[in-house]
Amino acid sequence: MFDPGLILSQIASGLVLGGLYVLIAIGLSIIFGLLGIVNFAHGTFFTLGAYFALTLYNTFGWPAVILSPLIVGGIGMVAERLLIRRLYDKEPLISLIVTFALALLIEASVRLIWGGIGQPFSPPPFLAGFLIWGPILITNYRLAVLATTAAVLVGLWAFLSFTPFGRILRAGSRDPEMVGLLGINLPRVLTWVFGAGCCISGIAGVLAAPLWTITPAMATNAIMPAFVVVAIGGLGSFPGAVIAGLMVGVVIALTIQFWPAASGAIMYLFMVLMLLLRPRGLLGERWERFE
Repeated sequence: MFDPGLILSQIASGLVLGGLYVLIAIGLSIIFGLLGIVNFAHGTFFTLGAYFALTLYNTFGWPAVILSPLIVGGIGMVAERLLIRRLYDKEPLISLIVTFALALLIEASVRLIWGGIGQPFSPPPFLAGFLIWGPILITNYRLAVLATTAAVLVGLWAFLSFTPFGRILRAGSRDPEMVGLLGINLPRVLTWVFGAGCCISGIAGVLAAPLWTITPAMATNAIMPAFVVVAIGGLGSFPGAVIAGLMVGVVIALTIQFWPAASGAIMYLFMVLMLLLRPRGLLGERWERFE
C-alpha cells in the first residue's frame, strides 16, 4: 500500500545518511584533489572518530566529544608527515598499496585498544525523542545530524571560497608547482590538507556513532559509499559530492524500505548507471595533472 508519510520519512532518513556520506566523500575528494593520493585508509579515520568520541564521552562527558575530530585530524597530520609525504609523485599503485596497508594497521590497532566487539553509543539525552512534522516522522538526533552536516558543509564552502588559505588549496589542486613557485610552503599546506580531510571524516564518525554500532570494521561501511559518491559527483567537485551523497543516501533508504535484499548493491548499480551517462561524474571536470 502506498503511504506518502512513510516515503517522506524514509527520504528524510536518507538525507541524514547521505549527509554522512557527503562528509566522508568531501574529505576524500579534498585529499585527492590536492595531494593526488587515493587514500584507502580514509574510512579508518571515520572509525577513529567514533571510537575517540565514545572514549571521551565515557571519561569526560558529552562536551569533550567535540575534541574527537581534532584528535583524528592530528593523527592524520602525523601520518602525512611520516608516510604519505613519501608517496607524492610515485606510481598510483604504490599509494593504493601503502594506504591500504595503513588502513589495516589502524584497524588492527583499534582492535588491540578497544577490542573487536561492537559497542553501542546512545545519543545525547537532550536529543532523545521524535519530531512529527505533518506526515514526516524523524528522531531528534537525526534532525540534529542533518543540521550539523549542513553547518559543516556551509562552513567548509565559506572557508574554501573566502579565506586566503582556502584560495591556496583551490589553486594548489590545479597547479601545485605554481603555488610552490609563489613562495608558499607547499609541504606544510599538504600536511594541513591531509589533516583537514581526516578531521572531516572524524566528524562523520562522531555523528554516525549513535546511529551505527561502533565496530573496528565500520570503516568498510564508510569508505565504499564515499568512493561511490566521489565517482558519481566528479573528482574534486564540492557541489558534485554534496548532490551525489544526498542522492545515494535517499536511494539506499528507499531501497531498504521497499526492497531490502537489494540495499547492499543498489548504490553500485546507481553508480554504474550514472557513469554510463556521464563518465566524469555529475559535475566532474578535466584535471590536466591527472590526464
